[in-house]
Amino acid sequence: MSPWRNAIDAYIDSHQERWRTVRRYLHAHPEPSREEYRTTEYLAQLLSAAGLRVQIAPSGRGLIAEPGGQDDRPRVAIRADMDALRLADAKNVPYRSCHEGVMHACGHDAHTTMALGAALALWECREAVPQCTAWRAIFQPAEEVSEGAFEMIDAGAVDGVGAIVALHVDPELSVGRIGQRSGVLTACCQEVHVVIRGVGGHAARPHLAVDPIAVAAQLVTSLYHLVPRSVDSRDPIVITFGSIRGGTSPNIIPDQVELMGTLRTLSDRAAAQVEERIAQIARGLSAASRATIDVTFRSGTGAVDNDPVVTAICVQAASEVVGPGNVEEIRLPSMGGEDFSGYLKHVPGCLLRLGVASFDRPRHSLHSPHFDLDEGALAIGAKVLAHSAVLLSELPRSRRA
Repeated sequence: MSPWRNAIDAYIDSHQERWRTVRRYLHAHPEPSREEYRTTEYLAQLLSAAGLRVQIAPSGRGLIAEPGGQDDRPRVAIRADMDALRLADAKNVPYRSCHEGVMHACGHDAHTTMALGAALALWECREAVPQCTAWRAIFQPAEEVSEGAFEMIDAGAVDGVGAIVALHVDPELSVGRIGQRSGVLTACCQEVHVVIRGVGGHAARPHLAVDPIAVAAQLVTSLYHLVPRSVDSRDPIVITFGSIRGGTSPNIIPDQVELMGTLRTLSDRAAAQVEERIAQIARGLSAASRATIDVTFRSGTGAVDNDPVVTAICVQAASEVVGPGNVEEIRLPSMGGEDFSGYLKHVPGCLLRLGVASFDRPRHSLHSPHFDLDEGALAIGAKVLAHSAVLLSELPRSRRA
């Protein structure tokens, strides 16, 4: 191995207890989307104390860190998200969430720790790292609500950036394994908001009312059944309603019901087709039921479309860390969403999946109240990010796009 690889890996390995401590602190002190002020202050102190230049976003949530004195060479950005979910932590561990009803159930505490480890390794090993290396670490808020990437972009996070890399933990992969996919990795996601207005009345006399609950039940059933059959089956779509609100009493037909859900597609063409089909079904049901049905689509995240050149370099970096046999291709895109896609509208980049499942503990999915990870993955992730930053810095700018 070259001197810079040895130096980075040795630094990260020698500080494994520190990465574990940082991750557990973040896990025990989670902050939900739009409230990441203390997390931002905590990271700013760690990075500033190391001697890095830190810029906190105007909102006070999110920050950019990089060495001072870098010239105008395009930087390689390392991105992490910091927000937690509004979910109660069901684990019985010393680092269980101290904030009731808020939990790092999507691994953002690990993402943050790994980006911190990579940044500190690049900085502390700067004498060994090639002089062409120019980098920046981005710690963003509000990924779970699809806002943080755009906030950081507005704050200048991608100004002067030539490529961007990130990791997302994957509890379906064992620790020591990494998943990669060139091209589309995740889906386009948008919220669907439906308001159904009927005529309230007595539960014993539904013929004198227009029951919005009955209409809501019919609408959900119709959308689940008909929408997937309205587009090419080779172009997957998923529509799911996660919230239905209406009524206050078992014997009163309410005036109104609200539904909230998500629509996920892999192409803009499919999204346009599905939106029109949903509108058609709503119009038909409105005419049949005499209820008013208003459907609104709210923009969310675009698809993460990994750049092939940047992905190839990140795969090389991952192979250096875990061995080529432990880097596997992800055959099919995920229908999940990731606001990392926002950065990719401005610069080429790559998001890798990092295995975090332990061999001796049960596996729990992302967004589970029992979610946890094997902390041995923290050093692996930090190395992959740091190696990627160096290798991409060595790549001629013309080959990144």
